[in-house]
Amino acid sequence: MAGGAREVLTLQLGHFAGFVGAHWWNQQDAALGRATDAKEPPGELCPDVLYRTGRTLHGQETYTPRLILMDLKGSLSSLKEEGGLYKDKQLDAAIAWQGKLTTHKEELYPKNPYLQDFLSAEGVLCSDGVWRVKSIPNDKEGSIRVWSDFLRVHLHPRSICMIQKYNHDGEAGRLEAFGQGEGVLKEPKYQEELEDRLHFYVEECDYLQGFQILCDLHDGFSGVGAKAAEMLQDEYSGRGIITWGLLPGPYHRGEARRNIYRLLNTAFGLVHLTAHSSLVCPLSLDGSLGLRPGPPVNFPYLHYDATLPFHCSAILATALDTFTAPYRLCSSPVSMVQLADMLSFCGKKVVTAGATIPFPLAPGQSLPDSLMQLGGATPWTPLSACGDLSGTRCFAQSVVLRGIDRACHTSQLTPGTPPPSSLHACTTGEEVLAQYLQQQQPRVMSSSHLLLTPCRVVPPYPHLFSSCSPLGMVPDGSLKGAAVESIPVFGALCSSSSLHRALEALAGDLTKLDLRRWASFMDAGVEHDDVAELLQELRSLAQCYQDGD
Repeated sequence: MAGGAREVLTLQLGHFAGFVGAHWWNQQDAALGRATDAKEPPGELCPDVLYRTGRTLHGQETYTPRLILMDLKGSLSSLKEEGGLYKDKQLDAAIAWQGKLTTHKEELYPKNPYLQDFLSAEGVLCSDGVWRVKSIPNDKEGSIRVWSDFLRVHLHPRSICMIQKYNHDGEAGRLEAFGQGEGVLKEPKYQEELEDRLHFYVEECDYLQGFQILCDLHDGFSGVGAKAAEMLQDEYSGRGIITWGLLPGPYHRGEARRNIYRLLNTAFGLVHLTAHSSLVCPLSLDGSLGLRPGPPVNFPYLHYDATLPFHCSAILATALDTFTAPYRLCSSPVSMVQLADMLSFCGKKVVTAGATIPFPLAPGQSLPDSLMQLGGATPWTPLSACGDLSGTRCFAQSVVLRGIDRACHTSQLTPGTPPPSSLHACTTGEEVLAQYLQQQQPRVMSSSHLLLTPCRVVPPYPHLFSSCSPLGMVPDGSLKGAAVESIPVFGALCSSSSLHRALEALAGDLTKLDLRRWASFMDAGVEHDDVAELLQELRSLAQCYQDGD
């Protein structure tokens, strides 16, 4: 791999993981497109960490995500399972057999008729001479039903692995329960298919630092993820395994079966993924992991519809693009193993996430000005469904602030002007950020990174920004409807005492269940003893985060 990149292999498991992944890869693709722009800062993030080079049968060079994704029958819409890059029409026509042929062709899913004009490969020529993808109008965003409707990145033929025995649509044949998901990867067919794809990608890596798993927690893919993490741990010992457990929002009130299954799958998924991962982070815009949902989280400068996976997944992908920056840096990167070790001491392998999207920096403001305006409150919106963070303690944190112009990093006070705060006296942006974190969380182990590179949010990213300039700076609300192309983001992963309360509440909800009413979940491969063991492990995990430990 060129440049000695420390490669990461991504696994996307589940349909909401597909939504988050589609936005994530679109954002990576948009960043690649800006790499040749002279106005852009020199590359801080190494794309070779996530991407691989290859060649088609015609010798054309390709650059595709190092990715394995699993989803259910019917989830691809018009996207072909083998992708479109490596198809060779001449080879298709060269058939050695000269006798009579009978072709059985499965009918393709039609392209989404509401989106064809907006997701065309050609895009539109804008007034500045740049070709851009058309924005999807707000009234069309609700028509996006599958992630493949808006994925704009070419995938390698070894990326997509479909689970044909379960259906994406309809009420029958669904992958609903943790035990079903575990069972998928116990079947030789799917186990061998996953192992073959893993070997294909891993064997071409010069220095594989590890695996990042994007996994649905709310349905049977929690079991798929747990089994996949176990396979990785067994076969690639010593590599980092960072799992992002994804939960769409909001709850479906009145749908008892779905909510109970969500509770059970989340609990089983968290415990089993924690056993086999270096680090696990639940990601959700919901307010709670348990049966009593809180309202969706609020972002001061975002207007999103919590019922649309297209919106929720875009926000989580933006946060994810920021959290993962430390192990994707070109220079002095923190490896996945180092990041996990720093955050997961004393058995604390589950972490919470939070982000400020976009980071509020008004024109003319400096970074010290903006940080001082945030005051003493927690600066980021919680993204791990662990409730209100007030009064909770942070044990260790990894913080990334990105997209702030270097000229704004420090205060530009005229000589002789007394600095209004200690932050204004700092001489570098890195010093400003480190001192701010020290003031906010004294005696907390912190790792911080300040990057010039913003997060790209060009179409088909949804219309979420109501009062931002095209560069994501937040004015005084005077600029409405501007086309935002990139934004500054402030994100953190934290080992937090809020997990003690959240995990205890999850265990409490489980103890109230009458499992006899949910025999269908148990019939999928879970025993009553498994539930008892789950409760014990959940409470043991919760104790790791007790304040004062």
